[in-house]
Amino acid sequence: MSRHEERMARFKTSDLYVVITEAFCAGRTSLDVLEQVLAAGVTLIQFREKEWNDGQLYEVGLEYRKRCTEAGALLIVNNRMDIAQAIDADGVHLGQGDLPIPVVRKLAADMILGASTHTLRQAQQAQSEGASYYNIGPIYPTQTKELSMDVLGPEMIDTIAPHIDLPFSCMGGIKPHNLEDLLHRGAKHPAVVTAVTAQSDIASAAMALREKILNANQ
Repeated sequence: MSRHEERMARFKTSDLYVVITEAFCAGRTSLDVLEQVLAAGVTLIQFREKEWNDGQLYEVGLEYRKRCTEAGALLIVNNRMDIAQAIDADGVHLGQGDLPIPVVRKLAADMILGASTHTLRQAQQAQSEGASYYNIGPIYPTQTKELSMDVLGPEMIDTIAPHIDLPFSCMGGIKPHNLEDLLHRGAKHPAVVTAVTAQSDIASAAMALREKILNANQ
């Protein structure tokens, strides 16, 4: 089994996907939030800091790598393949405006490559170009990202997922009250930000969401 295959086997057995950005951590450091997320048993983490300089990304990213390794969690870096490689992350998540998937795959053959998609065509392209998984979003209105498009709605999962032979995550405004609609549509790796990172009891919030996912997938 290649390193990529081993990482994807772990991805497929994960459940909640927690994306951590310090600006959405309710005044706490992202590392403090990471510690509590890992304590809740989350095994899929994305490190997303679009405003930090390279030095800060590298230093904090190394600590993310250390803690995720100790907890047996996968670490995905948002956008920045160079930072992902520098800290030996498990993968990188690419947006529509980032480096093309084939270029990144050539440079990082063993990494999990995630791709943000908003249409069936984009998901088909991501699959054909070598993505490891794709994300569908934004599903619901969200305050954690400036949107240049309308929200897609949970129905977009039905439009895209049956036609793509890759695991997928979904993101955008996912909260406890709307999670089950996504789970009924086959979502196994819903990605959240503030539904966990901005809560007063981070570990409890993460565990409650994980329980919903695990129950739906039994």
